[in-house]
Amino acid sequence: MSQLVQFGFIFLKKPLLIIPTLKATKQTFSICNRLYGKAHHRGNKANAFRHALWNVLICQKTLKITKNDEKSEFWAKKVTDLYEKVTKNDPLDQAMDLHNNNIGRVVFRSKTFKNDTEIINFLQNMAENAQKVSKMNEIEDSEENLIYIAH
Repeated sequence: MSQLVQFGFIFLKKPLLIIPTLKATKQTFSICNRLYGKAHHRGNKANAFRHALWNVLICQKTLKITKNDEKSEFWAKKVTDLYEKVTKNDPLDQAMDLHNNNIGRVVFRSKTFKNDTEIINFLQNMAENAQKVSKMNEIEDSEENLIYIAH
């Protein structure tokens, strides 16, 4: 079964999560376009920010439906992991995106933010301090940090 068809099946199984996921995606791109222009489409710090923010927002918006942090995190992981497989980036790009997606879910789990502005500021700070990686094994050494591969 193609991964694109799998993507469709995920949404068919959880139709109530389609709208919040799409809203989170739209909001993520709106924020990133405003803050970084088109720069967030490359493997840079802005891209790291985008992936983390996307996962935080998916978790937040689906939480209104799931009423459960773990279910929202599981959903965000399922959707974003499959998205990374569908886009077929090179292995280092894909590993970077999966890592930064996970960081976003960890940030969501922390629940230390009062509003989106605080989350955005926190993630921007994380992005500014992101670690550059050029090999897969360097990703493992960056557990708690956003990572990027290009300037």
